[in-house]
Amino acid sequence: MELTFHQANKSNFTSSSSHFSHKYISNSDLLSKEFSDSKRFLVCARINDLKSPWPTPAVELVLPAPPSFNWLISCSIVSNYNTIFDLPSTSVLLICREMGVNSNRVEPLACPETTLRIHAELVAMPPLQIHNVCLPPEQTTFQKLKHRLAEIFFPDDPLYRFKNQTWFRKFILALQFFIPVFQWGSEYNVSLLRSDVISGLTIASLAIPQGISYAKLANLPPIVGLYSSFVPPLTYAILGSSRHLGVGPVSIASLVMGSMLSEEISPNEDPITYLQLAFTATFFAGVFQASLGLLRLGFIIDFLSKATLVGFMAGSAVIVSLQQLKGLLGLVHFTSKMDIVPVISSVLKQTDEWSWQTIVMGSGFLLFLLTTRHISIRKPKLFWVSAAAPLTSVVLSTLLVFLLKSKTQGIPIIGNLPKGLNPLSLNMLCFSGPHLAVAIKTGIITGILSLTEGIAVGRTFAALKNYQVDGNKEMMAIGLMNMAGSCSSCYVTSGSFSRSAVNYNAGAQTAVSNIVMASAVLVTLLFLIPLFYYTPTVILAAIIITAVIGLIDYQAAYKLWKVDKLDFVACLCSFLGVLFISVPTGLAIAVGVSVFKILLHVTRPNTMVLGNIRGTQIYQNLIRYRDASRVPSFLILAVESPIYFANSTYLQERILRWVREEEEWIKANNGSTLKCLILDMTAVTAIDTSGIDTICEIRKMLEKTSLQLVLANPVGTVTEKLDHSGILQSFKLNGLYLSVGEAVANISSLWKAQP
Repeated sequence: MELTFHQANKSNFTSSSSHFSHKYISNSDLLSKEFSDSKRFLVCARINDLKSPWPTPAVELVLPAPPSFNWLISCSIVSNYNTIFDLPSTSVLLICREMGVNSNRVEPLACPETTLRIHAELVAMPPLQIHNVCLPPEQTTFQKLKHRLAEIFFPDDPLYRFKNQTWFRKFILALQFFIPVFQWGSEYNVSLLRSDVISGLTIASLAIPQGISYAKLANLPPIVGLYSSFVPPLTYAILGSSRHLGVGPVSIASLVMGSMLSEEISPNEDPITYLQLAFTATFFAGVFQASLGLLRLGFIIDFLSKATLVGFMAGSAVIVSLQQLKGLLGLVHFTSKMDIVPVISSVLKQTDEWSWQTIVMGSGFLLFLLTTRHISIRKPKLFWVSAAAPLTSVVLSTLLVFLLKSKTQGIPIIGNLPKGLNPLSLNMLCFSGPHLAVAIKTGIITGILSLTEGIAVGRTFAALKNYQVDGNKEMMAIGLMNMAGSCSSCYVTSGSFSRSAVNYNAGAQTAVSNIVMASAVLVTLLFLIPLFYYTPTVILAAIIITAVIGLIDYQAAYKLWKVDKLDFVACLCSFLGVLFISVPTGLAIAVGVSVFKILLHVTRPNTMVLGNIRGTQIYQNLIRYRDASRVPSFLILAVESPIYFANSTYLQERILRWVREEEEWIKANNGSTLKCLILDMTAVTAIDTSGIDTICEIRKMLEKTSLQLVLANPVGTVTEKLDHSGILQSFKLNGLYLSVGEAVANISSLWKAQP
């Protein structure tokens, strides 16, 4: 490093001809210069030696120059150039500015500057202190088990609100906790009711045609879709914690139920048995969902990662849309299979059944629905356009078929629908027989899908309004909702993204909007059902296509490709699985890919070589940080995962390989002989007996080559297990440190002290 001194005029700080330089050798050099005038001097430190601890930008120091000035510079620059200099004066005023590395220009005094006054007590830099690695406080086995179970099942500490409360207050809080309507009901007012009525009527205009359409998607009678838009929303309004979730049938769960049950029972040949299986599957879906919430096992649904869900939803949307070609083309004979090849083959083979009236009407209303959807996406304030479009299409198409019924006989219509409230279906639940296994399997799968969608949608809109949705309470609410629905002629329901988005944009304030929607459906069931007689089924196909097309999130898939290629592969696998095999198989592939990804990260954890960032005690990845450099005679490795049976063998092999590669690098670059391996265990959150054995084996193998193994910053649980295993004592003598910096400093000083 060169220290170049410029004598500057105090008035204008222009560089004078008095110029000389001094060669910097070490921090302990005494630079002594005597100046006979009272002018101020500018000291410019330039970096010519990359091995020095000085940072790369140049630094200007303006010092008052007494007649005789002896000084020693031994500095380390930190952020904003607030620098501590080892100076023998009692008080020195430092004015520091950043200037270009190659600049010789002296800036005027008006430039932005940082002033720091250094006193005598700051002259000497304190030596690096070595700290002991302490064991965590002792706990009994019961205390550890209690703490661990609490962290697993009660991370949110749901009972905190009951502390230090009277018994009566605890009773009220319990009611509010399990039945949220008691929490927000006491604060309800007319202003909130006005907003909820508007939003409830708005989503009712969407829920009624969607309910009829989604029931057809599940191969159920259309009236079941309306039943499912009445009882479940009422149940959720009492038990649910989301203010904006629009409850009713959803497309994916309807598709999966229809495809899985159709493989066992034909809905056309045996509609009664099929209906019984649908209600039974709904009951088991509710039991499964409520059990997850009650036992606080919601983490199970997390095995469906977002990446796999993006692919699964997109594949399902494509299959659903292709299935609707039957209605759009007016086909009578159509395949019941759900993969793309039989569907397209069935469409092409039945060209003689194509109906031009159906195609014209379906295409026209599909274009209308897609246009309104596009308008609402481009201008969110016009959300009501797409919300009212399905009901408008149903009304217009029904009037068109009724007025032109003599010319539209080739267009299939819904026909008679039973009028009245939901009939009880408790007697239709089957808990025995040859189809029970299929009902349970269908219930669990549709339960997982509907639960995942419902909770994700609820949390999305809760985040927008800055309130919290309790996942476990939502599971219980959705589960009890489906159990009640299965006893009242409803099939699987959940929170729909399209209805929830409309509900949110319409200004919903509480779950009363679901009650208003259910009331509108009730009026429809009691008085308006006959009006749907002439409704063409082609309009239901157009409504379904418009609804599911939003599930194809190509932007999310592109983001997965940019951010994480493995996530994109998982997305692609689930998409292709649904598209070319079947919906249940595609879901199984999605779960399998998610589990495989977890196993891959667990069994093949990341390890990296750390280097020291010059002038600091910070150690970071050598590849990531260019300022980081190897510490001579040290190999510093970081392990970024727990160490246990699943990855212990891999870690042992990988660490030994790092040692071998480091020795080869030293040999190729004539570096200092490798003497010590430091394992940075900051990210090692847990260890088991296999991991402890692995550390012992690595230590033995390194000792054979005269290499020392050092552990840095092990967490409390890891330190405790190492202590119980009996190997911690052997590490405590120069083998266990609180940080990598302390390990390097202490071991280096011990080496220097050796003769």
